[in-house]
Amino acid sequence: MESGKVHLSGVIVRDLSSAVSNYRSRQTLDEYLKRQGVPGIAGVDTRALTMRLRETGCLNAVICADAAVPDDELVARAKAFSIVGKDLISEVTCSEPYVWSEGATGAEWEFSSAAKKAIADKDAKPFNVVAFDFGIKHNILRRLASFGCKLTVVPASTSAADVLAMNPDGVFLSNGPGDPSAVPYAVAAAKELLGKQPMFGICMGHQVLGQALGGCVRLFDFVFPSSFSFEGSRL
Repeated sequence: MESGKVHLSGVIVRDLSSAVSNYRSRQTLDEYLKRQGVPGIAGVDTRALTMRLRETGCLNAVICADAAVPDDELVARAKAFSIVGKDLISEVTCSEPYVWSEGATGAEWEFSSAAKKAIADKDAKPFNVVAFDFGIKHNILRRLASFGCKLTVVPASTSAADVLAMNPDGVFLSNGPGDPSAVPYAVAAAKELLGKQPMFGICMGHQVLGQALGGCVRLFDFVFPSSFSFEGSRL
């Protein structure tokens, strides 16, 4: 688990294993998704799907378990959805600030000698880092904590003034879904913070930084022209 819950709208897999084989596993993928309320589809030639996405770009799709729904209606649903201008970050961000302290769990997961040294140095002052949650992955927080960072995770809508009041040594803008131009509040906060504190971002955070620096990030919508059949399943 890299977040508090699954934020995906659906999951597509080639082969669904019914056997739990990893020593850390507690349930099957099917059981897990059912508990999370997320639909999935198996038996899809994901390599063919990947090749289509590689050539065409981002595509909208609908997963349907009701055979009675006409293909035309499903295609219409896919065409009606657009990621451009849609604020998905507000759907996945935390609601309140919180402190994160958990580093890598167990020696087998700590691969960095520098992190081990930082942990061993008890007298070292930890870096105070404020992390904007645009849909942040827990492992990013674990890695920062492993290097001795004191982390405060804040909602995506947090103002620059509130961040500066925490007196951070650095500001991190996380990964996340959607269109960076649809979150002007995040861009505005990043723009106000630039030059005042060291900043870095991953994925969405990097795109937000790009816009704060005057760049332009363009997203394009593509849709299936008709329904496609993958080994008997509808997608």
